[in-house]
Formats: sequence, C-alpha cells, structure tokens
Amino acid sequence: MKVLVYLLVITGAWASPRLDPLVDSKKGLIRGLQATDGDYAMFLGIPYAMVNYTNPFGAALPYPDFEGTFEAYDDSAICVQNLQRTDQAIGSLDCLHLNIYVPNKASTSNKLPVIFWIHGGIFVHGNGGRTQFGAKYLVKKDVILVTINYRVGLYGFMCLDTPEVPGNQGLKDQVAALRWIKENIEAFGGDPNKVTISGASAGGVSVDYHLLTKTERLFDKVISQSGTSLCPWGVMESDRNVPIRIATHLGYVADDINEAVQYLATIDPKVVVTAAFDLSITCVPCVEKEFDGVENFITEHPMNYDIPKAKNTPILIGYTNMEKLFEFYNKPADKYNEREIFEDNLALAFHTIDDDQVKLVRQFYIGDEPVSENVKYELTDYDSDFTFIHPIHRRLSSYLDNNGTVYHYVFRYSGDRNFGKMKDNIIYPGAIHSDEYGYLFNMAVLTDIPTVEDQVTIDRMTTMWSNFAKYGDPTPEISELLPIKWMPITKGALNYLEIDKELTMKKRSYHARMAFWDLYYQTNKKSLRGYKDK
Repeated sequence: MKVLVYLLVITGAWASPRLDPLVDSKKGLIRGLQATDGDYAMFLGIPYAMVNYTNPFGAALPYPDFEGTFEAYDDSAICVQNLQRTDQAIGSLDCLHLNIYVPNKASTSNKLPVIFWIHGGIFVHGNGGRTQFGAKYLVKKDVILVTINYRVGLYGFMCLDTPEVPGNQGLKDQVAALRWIKENIEAFGGDPNKVTISGASAGGVSVDYHLLTKTERLFDKVISQSGTSLCPWGVMESDRNVPIRIATHLGYVADDINEAVQYLATIDPKVVVTAAFDLSITCVPCVEKEFDGVENFITEHPMNYDIPKAKNTPILIGYTNMEKLFEFYNKPADKYNEREIFEDNLALAFHTIDDDQVKLVRQFYIGDEPVSENVKYELTDYDSDFTFIHPIHRRLSSYLDNNGTVYHYVFRYSGDRNFGKMKDNIIYPGAIHSDEYGYLFNMAVLTDIPTVEDQVTIDRMTTMWSNFAKYGDPTPEISELLPIKWMPITKGALNYLEIDKELTMKKRSYHARMAFWDLYYQTNKKSLRGYKDK
C-alpha cells in the first residue's frame, strides 16, 4: 500500500512494540492496525459520508477531509436500528463508516482487487463490523476486503415522494461508499478498476439494484448471494403517512408530513425507531419520484428495468438449498396460520390474490394436507422458492438476455460453521439462509478452529470468490482443491455448481418447482405489483 511510514507505537509500559500502517489517502492521513491473526492491516471505522442532522432521513453529506491523522481503530459504530427480533434500539446516526482489510503484500506497484461487501438484514438491521465479517480467510487469497455500514430501516428507506425524503437513502449511502473507494483505494494498494460488489440477502438485493441504477459504474464484477431486487420483500410502495403516524404515536399532532419529519429530526433516533417497531412500520427500497436537482436511485419497479450494466459483466449468483427452513423448523404448532403462510405471503408480490391462485400453490406443495408442522419441509420449499429461489432464477434470465457472464451456484454444505443453522438451533442436512457466511468470513460466534472438512470448504469458497474478483472466473484452472471447471449458464443450459462436501456441476436446479412458478407468474403477471405492459 502507499504507506508514508510505519510508526512505532508502544502500546503500554510492558507491551511489545507494534508496527501500525499509515496511509496517505486523498482524504488525508489514515492510520490503521496491524492484524494479529494474519498478514494484513485493518483500517476500521473510516467515515465516508455523514448524516445531515437537520434532515437525517434525507441525503447524506460529504465527509470533510481529515485535518490531522485519522485513527482507524474502531469499527463499533452501527447505524440506528432495532436489535434483530427485539424492540431494543441500538446504534446512532454517526455510522456511515467503512472498514478496509489489506494484505501486507499490497502496494502501489502490486495493486490487488477489491471485494466490497454489503451486509444483509432485510434492510432494517445489520452492520459491517469484523465480529460478523472478519477478513482473515479472504485476505489470505490476495484480495482487499471492504465492509460498510449504511442506514437501515426508517432512516435508510423512508420514502415520502418529496425532494427532502425521496427514498432509498441507504442505497445512496452505498453509492457514496463506492465512490469513496473508487477515489481512495489505490492509496491502500487496491485496484480501483477491479472492484467486485458483493452481498447477501438484503446485500444481494442491493447488489442487483446497483446493476439497475443509472448512477456511474463504480464496479466491474458482481456477487449476489440469496437475493435480487425481484424478491417480493425487496421493494415497497411509498407511504407518506409514516412520519405522521410515528409523530402521533410520540404525542405530537401533525397534519403535514414535512412538519412531522422536522419534528422527528429533533427526537432521539432510538426513540423514533422504537416507535416504528411498536407500529410495525417497515421501510425497504422503493420506486422514487424524480425531482430536479435530487439524485435518484430507482425510478421504476425493478421488474421493468433493462439491465445494460450487465453487458459483459461477470456475475456470480446463487442461494442455499433450504433458504427458509428457519421460518418453520422451530415454529410452534399453534403458529401455523394458513392465511399468513399463503395468502398474505403471495400478496407481497401480487395486488390481487383469489382463492384459486392460493389453492393452486397450496396443492402443488402440500396437496390436501392441513397446514401444520407435519409439512414444515414442504412449506420450507414453497417459502424458499417464492421468497428467494424463483426471483433469483428470473434474474438469471434477464442477466443472460443482457449478455452478462453468469456463474450460478447452490450451496448445500452442512458443517460446524453454518451460521444460520447455528443461530436458529437447527439440526438438519443442507444449508439455510446465511449459512455460507461462516465459510467466507471469520465470525466471532463461530469456532476459530475449523474442522478439517470445514477448512476445505473455507478454502474452496474463498478461492473461488477471490478468483472471481481477480479474473471474472471462479475456476480459471483446475486443481486438487477445485477439481472441476465451473461453467457459466448459457441459453441452452442453466448450469450450476453444487457446493457440498464435493463440488459438482449440474443443470437447472429444482426444475419442476421453477417451471411451476414460471407458469404461475406468466398467468398472473397483470396482477403483479409494479407490472407495466410493454
């Protein structure tokens, strides 16, 4: 990296000396930390933008150049949110930070490719800190890892169809972070022309949105795990009543949304997000109205976009084989609500749902069996297909139609580092949503000493993902570790790599289930939310 000097820092009276890297970026001097678990440096909590406190629900402001040396030691800040599955409010508005993990061999004469990671969390929670997304596995493969925070929930995605709060602030935060990396990563030994945007779940949805938006191209490759903008939970209609409802809940009567927004800007953000939680208000990406002088991100429903950015872009995309098992595995018997599981779920994607539509889906997956824990695995297939798998399959086709080079995978490996199953106490073969994280990242909740089999999967995953970032091809050559060639999809063959204890090339995953949904969507396309007759 472009290091001015290595400063000798004495960490305490009896401590050993430590060599900490100092980088001269275009924003100013940034001092990081030398990692203790590998040959790389960490630059933590670097601010790439700042929330406008007079309008924290609107566009972020540029962060000023550093006047002195910025001490990049702390990645603990997270954006204000409710802790997952609880009403406990955490975080702050001072959160638009990124973390950069740089192999020691990086330099201005040996510029390394960059993997830019966008965390998931259904757009309402999550952060990019190293306890969740530790870098030591990926940086061993000679890539730079960047992780980010972006605003989530109410502050990131309230959409009011006004110039002040047009929507998609969290996605625009991601753009600001990408612009920061484009401008500054060379100083760290990174190649600004080799930036792979990647993410999972809401991060995967975000990645797909970055292919749709008309903002400048800030990346050259794409990795999308378990999410695209076609997921039924990945887009919503604007709701102009949100600030008035929250203000009223907090005891302030306002008839005008701008007045309500101005009031909420003066309230402790933790109080605001708690009120939104109490009112069951959820904010995710939306279709924006266009305003003069206001940068927009998405102005059409994602199903109506052509994707010119996909042309000649290497894309790696896939999912786990049992994405939604977490929804049903430990579900109490009295919580199996048929209307909620079928009709309410389908209504996320379709304006109108009649009895025949529901009956067709129900019979395809569970026949005439009652909705109960006895069919939880069949319901898992249904919910996985509707929520994740078929939206990804539909996107595969549109990428290919736009001349993208697409590598498709299904992750089904089950080991001791399956993060999702560990989190939800699931003991069952295969992989669920977020299970692959533990084989790409060092996570604090997982053991730091992998089993032999888990280590093989770590080595395979990180090698394929880093190969992709370097070459646009996850298997540029065959080896003992990667004994088969991963073939991209074509018009005639929907190839995919099955990632299990062994790597296997197969064709057209879940073809019968996907064919059912193809027909279902085609038959009911005019009922789709956002449908526009072309």
